[in-house]
Amino acid sequence: MKLNLGAGQEILAGWVNQDGLKLPGIDAVFDLNKFPYPLDDNTFDEVYASHVLEHVVDLPKVLAELKRICKPGAIIKVRGPHFSCGVSWRDPDHKRLFSIFTFDYFSDYSFYAPVKFKIKSRKFNFTRTQFTFLNPILNPILNSQKSMQAIYERFFCWLLPAAEVIVELEVLK
Repeated sequence: MKLNLGAGQEILAGWVNQDGLKLPGIDAVFDLNKFPYPLDDNTFDEVYASHVLEHVVDLPKVLAELKRICKPGAIIKVRGPHFSCGVSWRDPDHKRLFSIFTFDYFSDYSFYAPVKFKIKSRKFNFTRTQFTFLNPILNPILNSQKSMQAIYERFFCWLLPAAEVIVELEVLK
């Protein structure tokens, strides 16, 4: 089974589409900030969370719930706004923006993480809509290795902001 978390109007066929509002195509209506979620343990093989986790109040608790409802080895694909993206600061409901390394906190890189995942992949996406000519140029260069990502975030992200961060996590149980 697959879960489309915070689906909004992006309804995925064959997935359980969740949102906080009962919109057309939404299968599961519940607030991501209220725990536990009304979903059974070890249910999902895959979770897609596109531009939703920046809106939650307690990211560690949300990730703990996702781990609970996912099967061992499940993949959680997260898309969220990069902290350098000026457009992301416009939304007053955003609680956080992401670094390419935000989810390191939830991996073996952090000994005090409340819940752990294996980071399968991480990458920048430089634009979602306009200036799409940048993606084929910048994405391969800056996503080529972790050191390039670190150099970009440390020195260049304010000159050429990234639109979003895309991270794939593997559920460890």
